[in-house]
Amino acid sequence: MSKASAPAFPAVEVRGLSKSYGRANVLTDVFLNVIPGEVYALTGPNGAGKTTLIRMLTGLAFPTRGEVRIMGVNVHTDGPRARALMGAVVEAPAKFYPQFTGTENLKIHASLTGAGVGPGRISEVLALLELTSMGGRRVAEYSLGQRQRLGVASAILAEPKVLILDEPTSGLDPLGIGLIHRIVTSLATSGCAVILSTHHLREIATYAHTVGIMTGGRLVDTVDLRSRTSAYRFRVDDPVGAAALLERQPYVRKATPRPPYAVAQLGAQANVPEALRLLANEDVAVYEVTPDHFDLYEYYRERVEYA
Repeated sequence: MSKASAPAFPAVEVRGLSKSYGRANVLTDVFLNVIPGEVYALTGPNGAGKTTLIRMLTGLAFPTRGEVRIMGVNVHTDGPRARALMGAVVEAPAKFYPQFTGTENLKIHASLTGAGVGPGRISEVLALLELTSMGGRRVAEYSLGQRQRLGVASAILAEPKVLILDEPTSGLDPLGIGLIHRIVTSLATSGCAVILSTHHLREIATYAHTVGIMTGGRLVDTVDLRSRTSAYRFRVDDPVGAAALLERQPYVRKATPRPPYAVAQLGAQANVPEALRLLANEDVAVYEVTPDHFDLYEYYRERVEYA
C-alpha cells in the first residue's frame, strides 16, 4: 500500500469501554476511533453517559472494562504520558484560582502539567480566545463565557495532539460560539484530533466530521457527516426504479427512494450530469434535481426515540 493511501493511525482508540457503579451500568461496550484532523462530536440526551465517557477518555475515571488509547498510549496504565499528548476541559467551565489573573492561571497550569510553554505562547492563546484585555485581571472578575474561553485557552496551551472538550460552548454568546468553532476547525486542519460533547446539533453539523449518538449509556449510532455532503434528490416519475438504477453505478455510494424523489449519495457534484444522462437514457423522467441537505437534528431525534 502506498503512503498516500495508507489509513490514518487513530489518535484516539476506545475499545469495549464499560462503566458500572454497583448494579447500575453507566456505559456499555463503547467502541470508537478518532483520527488526526477529525472533529468527533458526542451527543445525546441528559444522562446518556457523555460526561462519564469523557472523564474516562481523560483518565479522570477508570473503566470497569475496556481501554482507551491516546496516540497508542493507554490512558489508565500510562496516564502521565497519555495526558502529555492531550488538552481537555471536563465539566466546563474549567476551575481556576479566582484570586489570580488569567495570565497567572495559565502559567500555573503550564507549570502543573509540565507543558514547558513560554510567555509568548500564553499571550498567543489569550489573543486567540480574545482575552488579551482580560489577561491581567483576576478570574473572579470574569464572566461565565470568559471563564469558558479561558478553559479552552488552557486546553490548547501546549498544542496537544488530542483535544477533549465537554460542552465547550455552554454559556457562550453567539460570537463566542463562533470563535470556538473557528478554533476547533483550525486545530483539526493542523492535524489535532478533537472530541467534544454537545447538545447543539445544528451548530456542530456545520463543522464536525463525525457525530456519535449516545443514549442509555450506549453509542447507538455514528454519523459520518462527510458522506452526507454530496447527496442529491432527483424528482422523478419512478423513484423506486430510479434509485435502483443509481444504486448500481460506481460513483453512487447509496441510493434510496423517497417519493417523489430518488435520493443518491454521489462521489462528487461533478457526477450529477452523469446521473441525469443515465436516468434519461433509461426513460426515467426527471423534473428537478437539488442538493439533499441532511438534517442532523431530525435524524438524531428519530434515532434516540427508537434506540
